[in-house]
Amino acid sequence: MAERSFAREVEDLRLGAGDTFRGEGILAITKALLQSGVAYVGGYQGSPISHLMDVLADAKDVLDDLGVVFQSSANEAAAAAMLSASVMYPLRGAVAWKSTVGTNVASDALANLASGGVTGGTMIIVGEDYGEGSSIMQERTHAFAMKSQMWLLDPRPDHECIVNLIEKGFELSEASNTPVMLEVRVRACHMHGSFACKDNVKPAHTIKDALNNPKRDVNRIVLPPAAYEHEQEKIKTRMPAAIGFIRDNKLNERMGPARGKVGIVMQGGMYNNVIRALQYLGLSDAYGNTQVPLYVMNVTYPVIEAEVADFCIDKDAVLIVEEGQPEYLEQAINTVLRRKDIQARVHGKDVLPMGGDYTAQVLLGGIRDFLEKTEPRLLGNRPPAPDAAPVLSHPAVAKLKQVVPARPPGLCTGCPERPIFAAMKLVEEELGQHHVSADIGCHLFSILPPFNIGATTMGFGLGPASTSAFNVKADKRSIAVMGDGGFWHNGLTSGIGNAVFNKHDGVFVIVDNFYTSATGGQDILSSRALNKRRKTNNSIVQAVKGIGGQWVRQIDRTYDVARMRDTLKEALTTKEEGPKVIVASSECMLNKQRRVKPQVSKSIKDGERVVKERFGVDEDVCTGDHACIRLSGCPSLSVKQLDDPLRDDPVAAIDNSCVGCGNCGEVAEAAVLCPSFYRADVIHNPTRWDMLKSKMAMAVIGWLQRRRDRRRPTFGAMA
Repeated sequence: MAERSFAREVEDLRLGAGDTFRGEGILAITKALLQSGVAYVGGYQGSPISHLMDVLADAKDVLDDLGVVFQSSANEAAAAAMLSASVMYPLRGAVAWKSTVGTNVASDALANLASGGVTGGTMIIVGEDYGEGSSIMQERTHAFAMKSQMWLLDPRPDHECIVNLIEKGFELSEASNTPVMLEVRVRACHMHGSFACKDNVKPAHTIKDALNNPKRDVNRIVLPPAAYEHEQEKIKTRMPAAIGFIRDNKLNERMGPARGKVGIVMQGGMYNNVIRALQYLGLSDAYGNTQVPLYVMNVTYPVIEAEVADFCIDKDAVLIVEEGQPEYLEQAINTVLRRKDIQARVHGKDVLPMGGDYTAQVLLGGIRDFLEKTEPRLLGNRPPAPDAAPVLSHPAVAKLKQVVPARPPGLCTGCPERPIFAAMKLVEEELGQHHVSADIGCHLFSILPPFNIGATTMGFGLGPASTSAFNVKADKRSIAVMGDGGFWHNGLTSGIGNAVFNKHDGVFVIVDNFYTSATGGQDILSSRALNKRRKTNNSIVQAVKGIGGQWVRQIDRTYDVARMRDTLKEALTTKEEGPKVIVASSECMLNKQRRVKPQVSKSIKDGERVVKERFGVDEDVCTGDHACIRLSGCPSLSVKQLDDPLRDDPVAAIDNSCVGCGNCGEVAEAAVLCPSFYRADVIHNPTRWDMLKSKMAMAVIGWLQRRRDRRRPTFGAMA
């Protein structure tokens, strides 16, 4: 099941001319695609694009009515290759994924697509997941766009602007026979706004039309000698056509005064934060009425030299607001000004950070420094502005940072991956440490405390491939971990197939959560759920055996820590050669709770008998060594200080977030710790028989307690 259903919201995609769309940015992007006459859409989920894929899946009826083909791609490379449909045919196609990791995976297909060029308009929508809230390496899409000479759109975070850029982006692609990339940041994807709708447009040319009337143009295929001509075509034909279209359609925007001594040039995606910073400085209102001239680059590649020159020609200095590094735009604009002998000084990374998020707070400090150097008159009589970094440097905050521990990301309460790594720790105690290659996904959190397992991560589904070099005879075997999403993404071939082919004598753990848990619960080939539109329930075990795996073990309940421990130990010590594959399966608890909780709440509300399992710790039995916490790390496990003056150490405690997975008790049993864990069944809407059993049990317990108290010696008797 997906993280969120858009079944209700997708009905707004049917709105037409005269209607006003109100909603989330992701839905606005989908509506723009439909208004543009897109013929096919594909992609792979990943923040902040996951919800776009969910919207498209929920909007199947709307897409079917228009004749739009939608496909959840196996990975980003498959999505990019899908765009080849627009090479020979005038089909408008779009794909989406998380950048830059998705762009890296898709790079081969994209490079070929950009080389031969396209006949129909193609758009790659990338979630520019850059900054502190990101889960990936810190890189930008800009470099790839320049490398392959694809045009890069970075729309101002406004629904009207985004929708317009998507519609114009397809036209730009067709006018220049070049793929177009459109990057949207996390906040743009999830912001709410409105725009005036247009009617949805059925594709002028459909996939069926293309199949029935096949065409072929050898000059668009990346083969010599045509391939050598593609570069010249990019320079002499496609680039000038793109520049002319961008300039004529005014895709970039000028705001504020027509002229001024200073100005700000920015990526379109930075506009909102720049306006907020100027507002703090008293140089703009919240609606963008600014006293400083702005040049908003909704198209960041190619740079339109004539527009840059016209904006800068009367200025003493300009500030380039470009989030991330290297400073591609700053270098390009410097080149334009020098070639045209325009003397405006260019500031950018000298007053703004080289890397990191350009929040309103960060921009406030940078813009103020720029104006103090170049036009201090503008800063006169301004309202008090918050300093750029006083909060973090405040003595009280500095002291707080010393006593409050850092909060690293971790596995959710009840996560079925937690017992896998608890079992690894138990095996580690017996056999010593092993080299462990991690993978992209929730299991990556095992690198952090309390498990401290894993040495590297190279990419989605590349955990097994990361151990390739360790295929040598030694006293210990390497261990690789990947999830079911990574397995189907590319791990089956690059990981398991590669290990089988090379007779890799290592251990490979495939964590099967029943769907791609880390990206939001989307179905994949091995999903256990029935999907009317997809072929699910395809066995990972059969796939591994089908590619040549011989030593394969299936554990269908990862919470059985003892079995996980014994299976891992067997894999690490067996005399059998070749890859040892363990498929460890249990449903993602977070998604399970999303599905089960509403059902349970409804049953309780309807008066049905419902039993909820809860776990607890017997304070009288717990020794306070906290080994259970060290081997589990579950957020519901904490410590509790007792009132007993004879016991100084806090005991383990389980809070109300417990979901009753039983992992803590299983870990305690597998590690032979202590019997302090107990399970309690909380019964809602009990039957008469339940109440009678409860009374009988309490009577017996009360009798036993009274007998114990009678036998307990008193202090007087002891004296």
